Amino acid sequence: MPVVVVANPKGGVGKSTLATNIAGYWASQGHAVMLGDADRQQSSRLWLSLRPENVRPIGTWDIHSDFIAKPPRGTTHVVIDTPGGLNGWRMGDLLKIADKLVVPLQPSVFDIFSTRSFLDELATQRKGHALEVGLVGMRVDRRTLAADRLQQFMEEQGLPVLGTLRPTQNYVHLAAHGLTLFDLAPGRVARDLEQWQGITAWLDA
Repeated sequence: MPVVVVANPKGGVGKSTLATNIAGYWASQGHAVMLGDADRQQSSRLWLSLRPENVRPIGTWDIHSDFIAKPPRGTTHVVIDTPGGLNGWRMGDLLKIADKLVVPLQPSVFDIFSTRSFLDELATQRKGHALEVGLVGMRVDRRTLAADRLQQFMEEQGLPVLGTLRPTQNYVHLAAHGLTLFDLAPGRVARDLEQWQGITAWLDA
């Protein structure tokens, strides 16, 4: 059963956007998906409460502050959204159950410095774990110098750069209704789905 954790210690980098859309992608492929929310803000849980009944279901399971729950029987794919400031034993617990870790970051100097420290800690924590790690740029306007700096930073990390997602209101509007890109007719969000091709290929590899 694949378990993907979406993590970055900095808040506001788009972890919940990435986690919900990964869950939506797997659900669109017919998998029995569970979306766990380890973030105190419970953004993903709120999103699930808004999800319409006429789209492919995504289940939830409780992750409490002191332990990680096991997903219910029948689950085939798991996505875990995490809080800002993730570190220490909590991070270690998540890494033990994860097959893949996706690290979102935005094109700002604060995100880059925070992510560099996180990746250094991650390199220590993941020793002995067969864990794949991939990077995703969030809210990236490719016409800017900040986007160029972010791309350079990601490429220097020696980790797969899965893609960059543009700063579109599509994610905001869909989240407000408990939806993802993968719940819509492809023609309506073709540009965004194209940016997800590298991410989905890595998830399915």
